[in-house]
Amino acid sequence: MNLLRLRGLFWLLVCVGVLGWAESARAAAEVRRFSFVISASPTMINAQDFNDKFVDGLNQTVLGPRGLEGLDKVGFGWFFDAQLRYFVRPNVAIEAGAGHLRSIVEREFLPTLNAGVRFRGEVLTVPVHVGGAYYLPPYNQGDFQARVFMGGGVVSSVYNRAKFQAEEEGTDAASTLGGRFRAVATGDSPSYYVETGVHMFFAARYSIMLGALYRSSVVREAQVVPAPGYPATMPAWVPETVDLDTGGLGARFALAIGL
Repeated sequence: MNLLRLRGLFWLLVCVGVLGWAESARAAAEVRRFSFVISASPTMINAQDFNDKFVDGLNQTVLGPRGLEGLDKVGFGWFFDAQLRYFVRPNVAIEAGAGHLRSIVEREFLPTLNAGVRFRGEVLTVPVHVGGAYYLPPYNQGDFQARVFMGGGVVSSVYNRAKFQAEEEGTDAASTLGGRFRAVATGDSPSYYVETGVHMFFAARYSIMLGALYRSSVVREAQVVPAPGYPATMPAWVPETVDLDTGGLGARFALAIGL
């Protein structure tokens, strides 16, 4: 009798498990109206004027005539962004957030045994954006849903900076490569962004976004000045103004956490 009871209990548990599995298999993808989105975008950086005036200026005026390898140009960086996204309608979302992009190029030389010279160029931007996205009809498969979206908005780059510097240690008149200096240019600018991609939802509070993002961000003729603590006189090849262009096209990988 006990054996029959155990067999009955076993089959009851099996049936409960099968019913539970079937119910979970029929679960729909969760589409949260409000979510927190973090993303990383490997992106191209235009920076043409910075490269022409600073990088090419150094290479053609200082390094090239001495037969030294030139500094690489700024052209790539990682754009990190955090935003809040809210579905005002099933196919329309609004978003607001802030990001950070920095790209650095540098090279070091050892003209003599006890001397060192290091050149470093940097561009930095901190954009704050507000925009929206339109979602196309979904593709559903079990507990998975995928939706193509297109969007865009306005950007205020609250902090743009270009910096170019040279540090020398132990150099003399024969080994110097122009002396120690730091040139800085800053500015703000309004701009825009556009994006497209696929938003994938699962039977969980987490979803994934894959796509492309283009940002426009240009500050025209930012004044180049010496940084505090550095010589007030900079080398003659350093420009007086520079256009800070940190815009570019990049791929976007994002994780959305439903709230």
